[in-house]
Amino acid sequence: MNSVCEQVPARKAMPRTRVTFPQDFDVSAGTSPIRVGFVLHAMQVAGAEVLVKETIHRLGARIVPTVFCLDSIGPLGHQLQDEGTDVVCLNRKPGRDWGVAWRLAQAIRERELDVLHAHQYSPFFYAALASRLCGSRPRVILTEHGRHFPDCVSAVRRAVNRLVLDRLADAVNAVCAFSARSLCRIDGFSGERIEIIENGIDVERYAPVSDRAALRRRLGLSPTRRYVANVARLHPVKDQASLVRAFARIAAETADVDLLLVGDGSLRRSLEDLVDELGIRPRIHFLGVRSDVPDILRAVDIFALTSVSEAASLTLLEAMAAGLPVVVTAVGGNPEIVRHECEGLLVPRADVPAMTDALRDLLANPDRARELGAAGRARVWRRFQLKYTVEAYGRLYERLCGSRRKND
Repeated sequence: MNSVCEQVPARKAMPRTRVTFPQDFDVSAGTSPIRVGFVLHAMQVAGAEVLVKETIHRLGARIVPTVFCLDSIGPLGHQLQDEGTDVVCLNRKPGRDWGVAWRLAQAIRERELDVLHAHQYSPFFYAALASRLCGSRPRVILTEHGRHFPDCVSAVRRAVNRLVLDRLADAVNAVCAFSARSLCRIDGFSGERIEIIENGIDVERYAPVSDRAALRRRLGLSPTRRYVANVARLHPVKDQASLVRAFARIAAETADVDLLLVGDGSLRRSLEDLVDELGIRPRIHFLGVRSDVPDILRAVDIFALTSVSEAASLTLLEAMAAGLPVVVTAVGGNPEIVRHECEGLLVPRADVPAMTDALRDLLANPDRARELGAAGRARVWRRFQLKYTVEAYGRLYERLCGSRRKND
């Protein structure tokens, strides 16, 4: 066998993960700041990168941060630089660039870092190598976010992970149980040590507004129509094509509903062609990349996420925080966030009839839709707040540094 894929049955124990809940956070921060290096591909506007920015902001004086970008600084990196944060671009060359590990190790030694926090596999690969090139080795953390689809790795990579890289990580965590299981089953990391630190959002940004009609007018939406919204990059993994086909059936039955596609990407042209082919151009609105997503979510009626693969979707959490009933595919970490018929409706991936039925159900039963939306908002408030996520990472840094002082 040349690769290990998502469909291959597990041959080793699954992760015995531990979820950290809000009530666990009762220990005050230490007085000595921890020197933390965050390692990422680039500080683009995406989930892991936003998490790093928020971690730096919210932990404040508890850490002295440096951000290492393998490929480019990115817009969030420039924002952090403007705020005074140390941001370093390592200028990785295509393929395996062994010089990155040497340059990173030099930067670690110069800054005397205590912790290297790598987000995703490639940043972890270089962080793990660099840590071994340092005299005083920093503690290394791997955080797994999303997964590729289809999820396959080579047998060589899996062996290297199991025999080498897993042993170079002082802590391994994932944003949901799905990602944790994938790290174990597909990538070969030891399941017994993987923890879950769940994604979170700033729920206050998505509080309902008192005058929804006024908000709609400001956004250019009709106060008298109903709207289904999808917020995601226009990419095959997000499968907006299935959503468009399902909505075409809804549009044929219901005259007062439109679909909003918020985001941009490689599939925009083909999606526009599909909309024209189905004859529903007036009913589907391509809004592009927007900076006012919280307002859009507070103005619409239903949120739909029809991805073929997801981990812990921040836009799904945002929609739930806005009190929206949701229709989402039962893939990856989605069922960990949305419980079927409790906070929303789960449907199989690429199942257009099931998507159509779920949307039809919510549109035909507004009271039930409101109940699901309220339940989703309550669930996010209880469990998926950004302050819980950031504090969990802060506690992890303190735990590793306490262990380092004890062992060193």
